[in-house]
Amino acid sequence: MKQAIIKGIIVGVGVILQISIMLLVYIFLIEKIYIISVLYILLQLLLLLGLIRNSKNYSYTLPWIVILLLFPFLGTLLYVAIGQNKYSSKLLKNVIKSEKNSKKYLIQDKQVKEEFKDNSRLRYISDFSNFPVTKHNDIEYYKVGEDAFKSMLEELKKAKEFIFLEYFIIAHGTMWNSILDILKEKASSGVDVRVMYDDAGCIGTLDDKYYKTLKSYGIKCIAFNKLNPIAGVIMNHRDHRKILVIDGRVAFSGGINLADEYINVTHPHGHWKDNGIKVEGEAVWNYTIMFLTMWNAFKKVDKDYTEFKYEFKTLPKENGCAAPYGESPLDNEITGEDVYLNIINQAHDYVYIMTPYLIIDTDMINALTLAAKRGVDVRIVIPGIPDKKLVYTLSESYVEPLVNNGVKVYKYTPGFVHGKVFVADNHIATVGTINLDYRSLYLHFECGLYLEDVKCIADIKKDLDETIKKSHNITKKEATPNLLKAVWQAIFRLFAPLM
Repeated sequence: MKQAIIKGIIVGVGVILQISIMLLVYIFLIEKIYIISVLYILLQLLLLLGLIRNSKNYSYTLPWIVILLLFPFLGTLLYVAIGQNKYSSKLLKNVIKSEKNSKKYLIQDKQVKEEFKDNSRLRYISDFSNFPVTKHNDIEYYKVGEDAFKSMLEELKKAKEFIFLEYFIIAHGTMWNSILDILKEKASSGVDVRVMYDDAGCIGTLDDKYYKTLKSYGIKCIAFNKLNPIAGVIMNHRDHRKILVIDGRVAFSGGINLADEYINVTHPHGHWKDNGIKVEGEAVWNYTIMFLTMWNAFKKVDKDYTEFKYEFKTLPKENGCAAPYGESPLDNEITGEDVYLNIINQAHDYVYIMTPYLIIDTDMINALTLAAKRGVDVRIVIPGIPDKKLVYTLSESYVEPLVNNGVKVYKYTPGFVHGKVFVADNHIATVGTINLDYRSLYLHFECGLYLEDVKCIADIKKDLDETIKKSHNITKKEATPNLLKAVWQAIFRLFAPLM
């Protein structure tokens, strides 16, 4: 933790220094060269016009517009320092290239596409998000992290060709150490073992050079988007995915990271309610491509991704439709939010949602409240014990408009909810890494698994039913803040997309 604090301070100081230098240069030159002032005004105008023209969602863009208008100079410097810069960052440009290259491997089966031609939800994932919909899969849902962890260990021991891990957080402890022991053994026996973790996600859990430690064990490793004072401007885009692929035969995903609180070995926030998903079959390919896309953005080592495609001797029986999908902040699709909105907007009977954070834009608020008004039973489960109090206060500010319009919001009494799950009408569900907040929906690399008419959806519904029984239904009175809190929440909400 000490190292994390020191690293965070260094990066923060680096960003402040960048802004300060720009400020000093401006102040010095503005008195000397009039044209600098004119150029600065033009820059601010171009930024505003660019934000308005290219905005994917005005709820996310509005705070930047407000800052630029209220604090013209400081706002401009701040936007240049930490705003969108996907075209100026070498790393992010490499990711964009890798994403484009990967599309040739994500081919939708024509016969399957013909079968779902009248299903707009599946057409969206296949045609616009570019992730194939598959029908031959065995899928298992785990209602707590510890169950998923047990299965992960069993499958890791069976690995013969390769193991791909991509996780936001890895932390020393029972969970990671158990996995690491297997990875060491497999690497020493010739298995291609690759690990990718997010440098910011692991700032308080791993040593700054931990990737070198893994390499000493024969494990290939990448720390995603490493933090440093100079490149601090691209810190916003993090790899929040949780993906484990083994031999191209089986994949795991869901909400759990590789740390002990996710399997309730430690209890920093009461009972940790999370979820996992295991996939065997055609859909594993989507997860494999997601991993290889990110890996080859850093190290262009794989010329032909089909080398990692598992050839099933016998495919699992047909089991509804399954489509693992990725969310990228670098393309023109807001895939994560659009999948969620499609589920809400087309629900007939009910939509149950589990999310750790409830920091939503106007599109999501309107969709949820409209669904409730047309008679859909809309229920959302959020944590009863927060992991970040400031963020929790912000989440609470969105409860009032939802509850007042018929949406039922529950707090999970035993502890912290970390699962990211939607289930609707007994035949639709999605499980993944995408929170209902601006960071997941607009800034992070994420992934999810969309399901229709798959057997495990009954298990997902049962889990949500059981979770709701253990949760407290927030009343309208409880959802209404006092004046001081309401003012604070309103101010905080204005700048929520920047956090």
